[in-house]
Amino acid sequence: MSDLGLRYWAAARAAAGCDQERHPARTVADALAAAERAHPALARVLPVSSLLVDGHRVTPETSVAEVAELGDAGHPTVEVLPPFAGG
Repeated sequence: MSDLGLRYWAAARAAAGCDQERHPARTVADALAAAERAHPALARVLPVSSLLVDGHRVTPETSVAEVAELGDAGHPTVEVLPPFAGG
C-alpha cells in the first residue's frame, strides 16, 4: 500500500476543511473512503466530483500505480473537483 494524495477544490475543500491530504491506499477508492471517514461532510461531495490526475480523468478503481504513471510518481495526487457554476 502506498500513500495517495487528494487535492480538494471548491466545495470539496470546504467539506474536508483542508486543501489536501494523503492516505494509505491501493486504489483511488481506498483514499476516498479514508477521506470520507476523516471528513464525513465529503459524503455529499465525492459522488458528484470529477477525479483528475494531470488532466486525465481517473475512476475510483484506478490503482495508485496508475496514478503515479499519469502524474508525479514521487507524490501521486488526485484532484477532487466538484461541479462548478458560473463562467
